[in-house]
Amino acid sequence: MKKTVLILLFAVAMAFSQPRTNSLVNFAHLQHLTQEIVLNGGRVSIVHVYANYPGYEWVEAGDSGEEGIACVDDAARAAVVYLRSYELQHDTSSLTAARSLLRFVMSMQADDGKFYNFVRRDYSVNCDGKTSVKSFGWWAGRAVWAISLGFRLLKDVDAQFASDLNRCIQRSLPHVEQLVARNSQTRETASFQIPTWLLYESGSDATTELMLGLIEFSRATNDEHVKTYIQKLADGLMVMQDGDIRTFPFGAHRSWETMWHSWGNSQSHVLAYVGRVLGDKKMIASAEKEAKGFYTRLLMDGMLKEWNFAEPQKKSVYEQIAYGIRPMTLGLLRLYDATGNKVYLKMAGLAASWLFGNNVLHESMYDSTTGRCFDGISDSTRLNRNSGAESTIEALYTLLEIEQYPLAKKYLNYKKKTNRSTKETMAATFQNDEGDLLVLTLNLKHGTVLAREQ
Repeated sequence: MKKTVLILLFAVAMAFSQPRTNSLVNFAHLQHLTQEIVLNGGRVSIVHVYANYPGYEWVEAGDSGEEGIACVDDAARAAVVYLRSYELQHDTSSLTAARSLLRFVMSMQADDGKFYNFVRRDYSVNCDGKTSVKSFGWWAGRAVWAISLGFRLLKDVDAQFASDLNRCIQRSLPHVEQLVARNSQTRETASFQIPTWLLYESGSDATTELMLGLIEFSRATNDEHVKTYIQKLADGLMVMQDGDIRTFPFGAHRSWETMWHSWGNSQSHVLAYVGRVLGDKKMIASAEKEAKGFYTRLLMDGMLKEWNFAEPQKKSVYEQIAYGIRPMTLGLLRLYDATGNKVYLKMAGLAASWLFGNNVLHESMYDSTTGRCFDGISDSTRLNRNSGAESTIEALYTLLEIEQYPLAKKYLNYKKKTNRSTKETMAATFQNDEGDLLVLTLNLKHGTVLAREQ
């Protein structure tokens, strides 16, 4: 009897010590892309930018002249994914990985608070390249996001490391102050209002990643000045929103000037999240407007790459990438958090189903057995089978978050079968391999969205 009890206790202990076998999140390929190096006298981790089919060996970046082998853009996003893995699953190995990546990100900050982006193959910092020059833009925004999330999660766990993170954030805040100082200034382009207090003087896309960092810092410190910065930047995002559920461009948030593009367009994500944290219903309503009017159309009609709203005929379908799927998916998840409306969970599952064959090629883009995500759909006939850092990280981030919501995860294997429209309604039918149906309906007359199983 005693022996039997001991065997049972051992079995239970082993069961709890094993990783979740039903998780789609597999860090193996991201770990393959990661390398520990010595930079500025300290050991840090970098993430190699590209890995090409079929061998998936590391490939140096060179799309914009000499760039390098790894960058803050990818290391910061990878750190965010690992930090969220630690926060959601209490995975200490993820925290270890995140710390080393954060050390790299911090080492790329200059004394004035701006950031360089790339390191070369000899591990020297690329100070001159177009995509690496010291600045406060895309890679700085991502850096602030990762560092601030790290600070929130570690301030009560590792005071010394959190102090180092805090110093980096403090060096960045004057640049945010300079942005929002222009918050009453707008200009007009092709009848569209342009707020000049966003990054790049209209970059609402890049600004969202900065804001995702600022809200984490605000959660950690309750800093009133930072809350004011967030509110002013959110005002700028909402200036970049046009139309409604019935009227072009259907509540979409422009990315830059008059352009919308799918990649990195995280306005609904950040507005729903920040709106919930700060109790701002206007922000949440802005996110809902895009979800109801624009995201529904993308799910029904198919994904796009970009669209010039000033010239509506200028609309591009390809290339489609995982970085275009994550912002919409997380925006819908954060909208559910803010509203409790389960329609948004179902829509989030349908958005992420692009990764598993609900796309124009009917190809699975992510392989949970390897942790690879293909780099994109090049056109209606070609799949890019390379698997670099960005696609891998964005897919992992999408799935890590969606697995927290069983109702959303349920729809990952649904694919669009039919769609139809009348003057008053638009609808699409999605089906899984077992024949289960979900009908997504946009009622233009009543301004409502339904997602019902049949």
